Amino acid sequence: MRAVCYHAAGKFVYEEIPDRKPGKGEVKIAVAYCGICGSDLHIFQGHMDQRVHAPQVIGHEMSGKIVEVGTSVRDWHQGDKVTVRPLDNCGCCPTCRAGFVHICEKLKFMGIDSPGAMAEYWTVPARLLHRLPAQLPMDLAALIEPLAVACHDIKRAEITSGDVVVVNGGGPIGMLIAMVARQVGGKVIVAEINPHRLTFAEQHGFTVVNPQHQSMAEALAEQGASSGADVFFEVSGSPAGAAAMTNFTRPRGRIVVVAIYPIPAPVDLHKFFWKELQLRGARVYEAEDFERAVALATEGDLPLQDMITARYPLSRTQEAFEFLSTGTNCMKILIGGKD
Repeated sequence: MRAVCYHAAGKFVYEEIPDRKPGKGEVKIAVAYCGICGSDLHIFQGHMDQRVHAPQVIGHEMSGKIVEVGTSVRDWHQGDKVTVRPLDNCGCCPTCRAGFVHICEKLKFMGIDSPGAMAEYWTVPARLLHRLPAQLPMDLAALIEPLAVACHDIKRAEITSGDVVVVNGGGPIGMLIAMVARQVGGKVIVAEINPHRLTFAEQHGFTVVNPQHQSMAEALAEQGASSGADVFFEVSGSPAGAAAMTNFTRPRGRIVVVAIYPIPAPVDLHKFFWKELQLRGARVYEAEDFERAVALATEGDLPLQDMITARYPLSRTQEAFEFLSTGTNCMKILIGGKD
């Protein structure tokens, strides 16, 4: 089969690789679309060579149809439209036994720690499949995985109708969080410094703030939240974001850290004490978050189509990553095109 393999920093190769038949408990999927996420971009830049074993197929935000079913697979058949929850947990560690399989102590993230979906076919465990409704277009279905991230983040935040919500960071995940937060009744402010992302958020009806030029405190006061946000999502991964999350959350407010901080950032612990703040981590998703994302995408109330900036065929994946590396004037790029 044809696939795109990561070979080294800045280099993908479109090439022929062995096709793998599904084994016991597995299915083989014809991939329709695969999205590029921030982790994929880090792989392209050579920042994750300790986890990705070149040459390797990457990618995990996908949609497709089952073309072959292995032995012992029940309830799945050739032709079923599916997406994959790409978290291969061990099932044995104390965290798995406690029911938190998404943060398994030995978790393998498929498409990073093992081969992924930027190929014509992807063979995966059937236990990780989620069914897609017939009416959901395959391109939108490739957004289910990042949308599930947003659904998990919103669940961790426990947003109630009328809560003032700050989303600090208006990239693809930040925008999806903003959309889902608004869908559950939040009054959302998107904080971002990139002009393209600010325009995108504003065009979709969100209050926007550029912290480099505008006062976050004034924006909150205009929403009736002079004491700070009820919920603050830190999605930027920047030292400024780590400072803002304690500065602009109200007493007893909730902070949800979504961003990955590879280097520890200073955090004002005095403000946690003084305002009795709550800090919650939010990592990937659970099965119920995928089901919620499928439902939201199918209902059609979220402007998901607008999240797709461009589509590239599998053979032009290198070009897609080069384009994405030139700047942040895009939201989501999809690889593929079969439907």
